[in-house]
Amino acid sequence: MPKDENRSRERKAGDNHVRAMQKAGGPFVAAAERTRMPMVFSDPQIPDNPIIYANDSFLALTGYDREEVLGRSYHFMMGPGTDPAAPAQIDAAFHDSYDAYPEVRYYRKDGSEFWAVIFISPVFDENHTVVQHFASFLDITRRKRDEERHRLLVEELDHRLKNTLATVQSIAAQTLRGAAVEQRVRDAFEGRLLALSKAHGLLAHESWDGVGLHDLIDQTLQPFGIRDPRPARFSVEGGDVRLPPKAALALAMVFHELATNAAKYGSLSNGGQIDITWQDEPTPQGTRIIRLRWQETGGPPVMPPARKGFGSRLIECGLAQELDGQVHLNYEPEGVVCQIVMPVPRRAGP
Repeated sequence: MPKDENRSRERKAGDNHVRAMQKAGGPFVAAAERTRMPMVFSDPQIPDNPIIYANDSFLALTGYDREEVLGRSYHFMMGPGTDPAAPAQIDAAFHDSYDAYPEVRYYRKDGSEFWAVIFISPVFDENHTVVQHFASFLDITRRKRDEERHRLLVEELDHRLKNTLATVQSIAAQTLRGAAVEQRVRDAFEGRLLALSKAHGLLAHESWDGVGLHDLIDQTLQPFGIRDPRPARFSVEGGDVRLPPKAALALAMVFHELATNAAKYGSLSNGGQIDITWQDEPTPQGTRIIRLRWQETGGPPVMPPARKGFGSRLIECGLAQELDGQVHLNYEPEGVVCQIVMPVPRRAGP
């Protein structure tokens, strides 16, 4: 049988079935006709779950006539910009879980695109057999456009910030080159600037919505060999915590200063190890805190410094204030230990 003729028969049979439900006072169809929510009904007994009814709101949203919609699958409005995984997600919503709500980029009859969240629900008969599906389409085009504008603004901000940091680095290099400044001072400055730049890049990738503590540690300590498994120089253990931007930038500087010191004088200078652990704990006030510990072992014997350098002062004073917490540096003989206590961000999790 030709495809068009088969579709015509399905369309006619489906339309007759819906009209019969209307005459019988079918509550779902009556509600669909009155609602402003775009809605369709489909027949699960026929392959591809073809549409057998579309309300006026759906036709207004898509620009199609009712005759052009009936007998077709939910996928007919997809186009070149639609996620290839969308058809499988919709099919899974039919067969596996009615709690799935796919967000799909669709195309109207005139070629313009729109986004919709699809809510799929079954219609049961008296034997609890699914005899129909009905799906409502929530138009989220405006939200998606706002998200795209936000993404572009964040990318522009990140681009300008990187240019600013590069300019600062260039100015500093030119200034220090002509001054009686040791190379180690230049290296320290550039290292701090690079750590700050990495943290900014990580936050920009997350749209400045926060960053995971594991990701921050991995990115900041990459230049110090945290990804090198031979031999393993770092041990990192702790639950997933999502840090707000201010805390992430402060911790990035803490980790950079500690790792730099370890590479020059501590456990990273002769094959030792660094263990980074943390856990969150309740407080008597009903809030929670993160208790983080950086511990070096296997390095040269440690002696407390005769005076505190800029890095130590930066960690214990300035960055502690940024974290709204406490930072303690202990120069134990077996290795440097840094303990950080800070409030758990309100938004915590993966």
